[in-house]
Order: sequence, then structure tokens, then C-alpha cells
Amino acid sequence: MSRGIRVTVRGAFDRLTPEQTAALTADAAGRDFLTTAYTPEGHLAYDLAARPFFTFRYLVEADDDEDLDVTATRAELLADEWLTSRGYAYKNLTSVAVDPAQIPLGARGRKIQTR
Repeated sequence: MSRGIRVTVRGAFDRLTPEQTAALTADAAGRDFLTTAYTPEGHLAYDLAARPFFTFRYLVEADDDEDLDVTATRAELLADEWLTSRGYAYKNLTSVAVDPAQIPLGARGRKIQTR
């Protein structure tokens, strides 16, 4: 059995060429932080006008016994593949994996669950 793990991969673009900056800026409308989602292919968000940082959000299917660190590493590799295949240099890649099933319910969620 598998479960969906949410992985957030963060980093910073590094030494972008003027052409790369122009291409990313032209595609920026669909990459803002207000419309992000966790998807299997990864959703990339950035705002180059404000700062050189980016965030990928992945929904990774993991086996029940798979460690969250392993899942996070898989997502980092996906982000690296996407960036490298397009020639974007980056630095400071980090990731955080969260199993939504392990998030404690707040008061409202507990109330709904007991109905």
C-alpha cells in the first residue's frame, strides 16, 4: 500500500544568464506562490523580481515503510533533473517531507471526526 507524501524542495537560482532570466520572467505568471499545489510532476514557484529563490512542491507516492528522508531525497533528485535539463544552475537545495496522515487534527478537525 502507498501513501501520498508532500515534499517541498527549496533552493536559489545561481548565475542565471540574461537569456535564462528572460525565459523565467516570461513564464513567471504561472509560477507565483499564490497558486501552488502539490503534484506528482512538481509545481515550481518563484518570483525573480523579488528574489532568486524557488520552490518545488511534489506529491510523491511512497510505500508505507518508506522513510520520509528517502522520499525527500527522491523529490530533490526530481528537482535537480528539472533544473539541470534546462541548464539552470542552483544552490542551497533543501527539502522537507510531510505525511499528511501524520498531521494532528486541530479542534475543528477533531469535532468533525467525532460526528
